[in-house]
Amino acid sequence: MTPRNPLDLRKFVAPEFICGSGALQLAGRYAHNFGMKQVLLVTDPGVRAAGWAGAVGESLTEAGVSFTVFDSVSVNPRSRQVMSGMEVYRSEECNGIVAVGGGSAMDCAKGIGIASSNMRDILTFEGVDRVPVPAPPLICIPTTAGSSADVSQFAIITDEERKRKIAIISKTLVPDISLLDPEPLTTMSRELTLDTGMDALCHAIEAYVSNASSPMTDMHALEAIRLIHDALPAVILEPEDLNLRFSTLLASLHAGLAFSNASLGAVHAMAHSLGGAYDLAHGRCNALLLEHVIPANYEAASEQYDRIGAIIGPVQGERTPPAEGIAAFRRSLGITGTLASVGVGEDAIQTLARRAYADPCMVTNPRRLTCEDIERIYAYAL
Repeated sequence: MTPRNPLDLRKFVAPEFICGSGALQLAGRYAHNFGMKQVLLVTDPGVRAAGWAGAVGESLTEAGVSFTVFDSVSVNPRSRQVMSGMEVYRSEECNGIVAVGGGSAMDCAKGIGIASSNMRDILTFEGVDRVPVPAPPLICIPTTAGSSADVSQFAIITDEERKRKIAIISKTLVPDISLLDPEPLTTMSRELTLDTGMDALCHAIEAYVSNASSPMTDMHALEAIRLIHDALPAVILEPEDLNLRFSTLLASLHAGLAFSNASLGAVHAMAHSLGGAYDLAHGRCNALLLEHVIPANYEAASEQYDRIGAIIGPVQGERTPPAEGIAAFRRSLGITGTLASVGVGEDAIQTLARRAYADPCMVTNPRRLTCEDIERIYAYAL
């Protein structure tokens, strides 16, 4: 990687965000401040069953804001779900969106917003800076700690017909405000906590080694790595500890501010390809790929990876390569699978690699990888 000049021009975009206990209850106030009269409340069945969507609905009602619930959102939100949401948004004459949930609900809400404002199919926005008309006001209340969709200019949508994920990257996708409340995280399952935590770790690592990184993104990336390393193992043991949950939420925030502005790399490009083909949890895909991508990139960003390794820590008291330290950290959390264990076969590698190679996240990978390089990484991860 060409040595970075800290004086190079860089832009940094971020939404307004409010952190702390009770932030969720501010949804109505901010919806009213944004002039929302009729809100589309985007969530998913699990978050609705846990009561968090209802709590936000109460806040909206208290502020005099009407709302319609749209909860037809799955893990890895589909393009048809986005377009169904757009139809509801328009038929109910909404003028704002509130998203309550994890990355799936928030990405779906972003998709509904830009599809509604531009009156186009969501799949036509794939790529970078291809959204001509900004979305309506969007408030995000994350109920997980990892996707960072509440602060990023990314949305990942599944094209179910072609079994692939598309990345939409535009500053028009940056939410207007994020309300970061640790309490909703207490209803996350152990598996979801692990997958989203590893997603945040991967966001931070890829942003830190990105060829579009900057001093502003570096400080957020490094703090996110430190927080995840310290808090994720602890919160698995004490899932109702609000201080630990808040630490993971802050890690997600820092990682999101980093990658939204520095972008990502090969791990995410490969995870998008993998998740689209096999409908796997995005964070788990990242967890299974990260340690295999690092050796391929190491020479291009050795100083950055070594600093990451110093934070993650040595294995058995000895200095170890960063990839080995991250692999050990993953295993210590109980994530012990491989790509083969989640159903990936050798016959799929060529197609997976071709799709990953075309992903926008590959542009900011510290080393320019060929399709053959990507095939080898997938093979190692089997």
